[in-house]
Amino acid sequence: MALSLKYKNLLPASGEWKNDIRRFLSEDVPSFDVGGFVVGDSEKSATVNCKQSGVLAGVPFAQELADQCGLQIVWLVEEGAYIDCKNDKVEVAKVTGPVNNLLLVERTLLNIIARASGIATKSRKLITLARESGYKGIIAGTRKTTPGFRLIEKYAMLVGGVDSHRHDLSSMVMLKDNHVWATGSITKAVEAARLACGFSTKIEVECQSEDEADEAIAAGADVIMLDNFTNDELVAAADRVKTRWAGKAKFLLECSGGLREENIAAYLTNAIDIYSTSSVHQGTGVIDFNMKIDH
Repeated sequence: MALSLKYKNLLPASGEWKNDIRRFLSEDVPSFDVGGFVVGDSEKSATVNCKQSGVLAGVPFAQELADQCGLQIVWLVEEGAYIDCKNDKVEVAKVTGPVNNLLLVERTLLNIIARASGIATKSRKLITLARESGYKGIIAGTRKTTPGFRLIEKYAMLVGGVDSHRHDLSSMVMLKDNHVWATGSITKAVEAARLACGFSTKIEVECQSEDEADEAIAAGADVIMLDNFTNDELVAAADRVKTRWAGKAKFLLECSGGLREENIAAYLTNAIDIYSTSSVHQGTGVIDFNMKIDH
């Protein structure tokens, strides 16, 4: 997928995400804005600077924030571009409008692009390392996202170049050990899920052994997550499962957890089609930005 794609076009012109931006503003100024009263509403301009090298992300959310506050913003760096700040800070955007509104949006805007850019940067680094190691499959982020901020985090993963996996419980069905234990068997769980989701939604099953993987495949699961295997066991099990079912069923093999920058070359194997990881978004650092009134 080309990095020049405009991921902002994924976001509907009208949607709940715009209400999220409104809530972010309300959270930051629930009553009086005394700082805004102090500075007044004269027309001013401000510059958003990037102070740390990384991939810019979160632009449409920051843009919506500016739009809701009557500000004009011109982006000087394209979303998805890598910003090199080795020598000095880099100007990312120019914002103009009433000075009280400039200061109203300042922290929320910076928080959005700092967090989103941190995730995009981590995602870009991990997928780059994966390709350099010879891995040809999918690296995907997990659903271990920040409540209330998931859409932005999932969006940032895409900007960084990794797959966003499922977005929520209404997306791909994932049947884990608790689902199987509560239902009675993998077969029963898959059959019930297929009855509800039909042909258009994939079903994934978490499997603790090759026998469970075989049962899930026979039941019609689309994705098999091999869980609780060591790396050597994982490769051998994946090869055996694919050999047994060659020409009989179509499915993808997934592994989750344990993937880090420092172990990527030894950890990845092309016997696994998908590696899902929370390392691209959970506990990820931010990219440092500031906004200064021009004077």
